[in-house]
Amino acid sequence: MDAPFVQEAPRPRNAYTQDWLLRSYLRRKLPADVLMASEPQLRELAELAAGPLWDAQLADRLNEPVLTQWDAWGNRIDRVEPTALWREAERLTVRFGLTALPQEKPYGAWSRTIQFALVHLFHPVTDLYTCPLAMTDGAARTLLGSGNAALIAAAVPRLTSRDPAQFWTSGQWMTESTGGSDVGASETTAQRQSDGTWRLYGRKWFTSAATSQMALTLARPQGNGPGGSGLAMFYLETRDAGGQLNGIRIERLKDKLGTRKVPTAELTLDGTIAHLVGASNQGTRAIEPMLRITRTWNSACAASFMRHGFGLASDYAQKRRAFGRPLADQPLHIDTLAQVDAESAAAFVLSFYLIELLGLDETAVLDADRAALLRILLPVVKATTGKQVAAVASEVVEAFGGAGYVEDTGVPVLLRDSQVLPIWEGTTNVLALDLLLRSDLESGLKALRGVLTAACTAANDHPLRRAADTARTALEHAWRWRLATQDRDALQAGARRFTLTLGRALGLALLVEHAANVLDSADRAAAHAACVRFRQSPVDLIADE
Repeated sequence: MDAPFVQEAPRPRNAYTQDWLLRSYLRRKLPADVLMASEPQLRELAELAAGPLWDAQLADRLNEPVLTQWDAWGNRIDRVEPTALWREAERLTVRFGLTALPQEKPYGAWSRTIQFALVHLFHPVTDLYTCPLAMTDGAARTLLGSGNAALIAAAVPRLTSRDPAQFWTSGQWMTESTGGSDVGASETTAQRQSDGTWRLYGRKWFTSAATSQMALTLARPQGNGPGGSGLAMFYLETRDAGGQLNGIRIERLKDKLGTRKVPTAELTLDGTIAHLVGASNQGTRAIEPMLRITRTWNSACAASFMRHGFGLASDYAQKRRAFGRPLADQPLHIDTLAQVDAESAAAFVLSFYLIELLGLDETAVLDADRAALLRILLPVVKATTGKQVAAVASEVVEAFGGAGYVEDTGVPVLLRDSQVLPIWEGTTNVLALDLLLRSDLESGLKALRGVLTAACTAANDHPLRRAADTARTALEHAWRWRLATQDRDALQAGARRFTLTLGRALGLALLVEHAANVLDSADRAAAHAACVRFRQSPVDLIADE
């Protein structure tokens, strides 16, 4: 009797040596010495991600963080135990310097690019450990920008440490029951003490990574007025020198659709000792550097998830046979995966262009026009890639048929975890309104037009020139719509389409530039195909009526 058929499982590919996109991008963009110096780490982490980390993530699938509120003798301890993979991810974070690189700047303005290239490899196989890393990176940048020497000395060396015994992660506690995006409705209060410290009182409804050793949070000092202008930003350490929680009660861990490995908690602050960061009435402005970093991480992680999903689906297509031949030979399946390749490639070049601007800004070599461009691209890129990843993850799951709906294949978690990315750090609608309200929108749009036009001039054949024309036409349509629309309600109603058109048009233009300049012939053909295919998807989303 013949043995029953058993389908061979998909494996993630090596995202550095086997995916044309990351490899060709870094080879095109990086100076030769930077590429040579960073490549050993990129290769090592790519091998870990494609092998041991993927296997560990599958093996750890059923485990979730555990909250123990009381010990055996009735003492309130509120201890959160993360999963085994999270503990390994922390060790790898320190080893590869995922939060250290922006502070060390070993590659100058390219240090951010190398950091996020490593994050691209690390993110999809470490159960969203990138969530606390994004906040940690953002907290370090925020504290450095605050000028508070005492807090910088206390926290930044730990947030950027390469010593596992010294390393800290940071939380970001803003969301309350009164609202997530509307932080001005915060009800947490702050009382100044005689020694100059503050005590915080209130309830934080959604605090990611409750295992962090510190946090930046918003609260309203007593006597301040309502709204965002009455808030201040505070630094706190979650435990005191004796290891006891600092006036914090962990009420419960959230029961979420996805990101279930992230210990997200509801916290009560009951006399939490904290330190003021910056002015006592500029909290929303003070938190802006944090959002700049976390939105960049959000965008990069969206692109990472998409390329990971594309790699799994491509591998499965080689191994799965239907109607007498592999899925990889079926024209309709080929077409479906080509669209996933194109969307994910556009998201990748878009997010890494944002990362490049961030690196230039942090090394003080960004001119005024590009600085304005960076400010408007933060909401544009985060919104665009967030919508892309949710759609692409759904397509990836479907590409596996019924197997994509079965949890122990490791595929469904991609869809559940991806859905956080268009939500966290500002929903698409909030980001679109953020863009319209920016005082430097016009100067940023002019800079965007210049960058997009320059990228399109690289087109060196007819298909790329058609793609360039599509990108330019979409941008000009968005520009005209913005100038012609004077009614406030009409502007708000069309803000999402405006934002996404800017993002998709720039993504297409950057694909044109990349496809025209890749040196390796196989990589150039793949980039060309992705660019042409992305042009065929909706780019201009503006509705004139």
